Amino acid sequence: MDFKQVVSHAKEYGFIFQSSEIYDTLAAVYDYGPNGVELKNNIKEYWWKSMVQRHENIVGIDAAIFMHPKTWKASGHVDAFNDPLIDNKDSKKRYRADVLVEEYADKLEAKAEKEIAKAAKRFGDSFDRDQYVTTNDRVKRYLGERDTILKRLADDMKKGDLEDMKALIEELNIACPESGSRNWTDVRQFNLMFSTQLGNIAGEEGKLYLRPETAQGIFVNFLNVQKTSRQKIPFGIAQIGKAFRNEIVARQFIFRMREFEQMEMQYFVRPGEEMEWYEYWKDMRLKWHKALGTPAEKLRFHDHDNLAHYANAAVDIQFDFPFGFRELEGIHSRTDFDLSSHQELSGRKIQYYDPALEKNYVPFVVETSIGCDRMFLAIISNSLMEETVPDASGKDSTRTVMKINPAIAPIKCAILPLVKNKPELTEKATKIFDDLKFEIQCQYDEKDAIGRRYRRQDAIGTPFCVTVDFDTLTDDSVTIRDRDTLEQERIPINGLKSILQEKTSMSALLQSIG
Repeated sequence: MDFKQVVSHAKEYGFIFQSSEIYDTLAAVYDYGPNGVELKNNIKEYWWKSMVQRHENIVGIDAAIFMHPKTWKASGHVDAFNDPLIDNKDSKKRYRADVLVEEYADKLEAKAEKEIAKAAKRFGDSFDRDQYVTTNDRVKRYLGERDTILKRLADDMKKGDLEDMKALIEELNIACPESGSRNWTDVRQFNLMFSTQLGNIAGEEGKLYLRPETAQGIFVNFLNVQKTSRQKIPFGIAQIGKAFRNEIVARQFIFRMREFEQMEMQYFVRPGEEMEWYEYWKDMRLKWHKALGTPAEKLRFHDHDNLAHYANAAVDIQFDFPFGFRELEGIHSRTDFDLSSHQELSGRKIQYYDPALEKNYVPFVVETSIGCDRMFLAIISNSLMEETVPDASGKDSTRTVMKINPAIAPIKCAILPLVKNKPELTEKATKIFDDLKFEIQCQYDEKDAIGRRYRRQDAIGTPFCVTVDFDTLTDDSVTIRDRDTLEQERIPINGLKSILQEKTSMSALLQSIG
């Protein structure tokens, strides 16, 4: 489905609402509805259990959103947490200069992919993609131009060369997406941190920031966690929490927001061993995504052209969203930058005594960081589809369905009496619901014809529907319907709970990661 359909479906079925809608909304801020909050909680549970529960050397914390302002000085956010901003003088619209260039490069890549797809169709099974990419002049030109542009942009970002960034935009003849105008202002830096005041103290001495990332709460607690949990290097600290960024252009629904949730793990290792662990976590994180059933062709690694000031290696796991491949998760080798910076500014020794080496050192860090909201968007984008299936009469009909992995689906099963106006059926169905609700996230639904109720549950991703009919009153059995196969099976009520628990098991999903 296209992106507009994904956004529309998310609102219609109670996944995502625009914040403060009755007051004409608040831009780039969203609320999670009844189905959305369940799915989001399940994503967080899957991540947390895969990080903390599966690894005896990874523990969790929940650090405060407000931190001492020196934290952000040490981390480099006060001086360097900027995006290049550019305005169009005619449309009065504001953009990130680097994003304008990256989108131009994406169009070149799309042109190359179009040529490759045409060739693949023409040559069939004999098509050799690698050979075609390296020998076809048009494809080589598109991809070569893309690489040259991205290399120049990366150099400009690294050096902070805003003048050349504007020159690049002008040389590429990039127009305002809204108006088509090419009348641009100069590029200037824009700090992304939200600030507030501590109590009633005004001025710089009372300034606090809403945290722009969750990682620093882990770093400043390194010694507290290491000593109290008695962990030995290598070990990790995991955290899920809100972060805030005053984005210049927040768009593409929940992909880029001003208030968002991160799932991060900082893995502390011996200096010199960071690249080994960097490769390990690249592999593990990709397996985590694939375990959900995400097709391999919708995921790819993308190495950073422009490394952050704290990193010596960085890669993104990108997902093929409806608007193209974009960052879903980052794996970064952060060296010892963060702990060393906090050690220097605080005057406190932040080191680890390694009994095997018999010496103290500042550990290096490998980070995995995934946006919970982006993961949410990836899941609904990947799972939402329309397909033709037979209806109750055997005729073909179109249904909208979300094929979400059962372990993270917002509702695991729906309990449906065959008809509404038969008390003996509704009472029996209600009793089944009451017996299941403490073990499994269920929903009771008796409104409308049974076929319409099936379609409603398909649309929110419910993997199983349990129908209570007149035979149930005599044989104490129910019909369970599979969302994906549409197969229906008759099973005894006393075995329903164990079957549903097995089919929607989070532990089975965790074990499938490998």
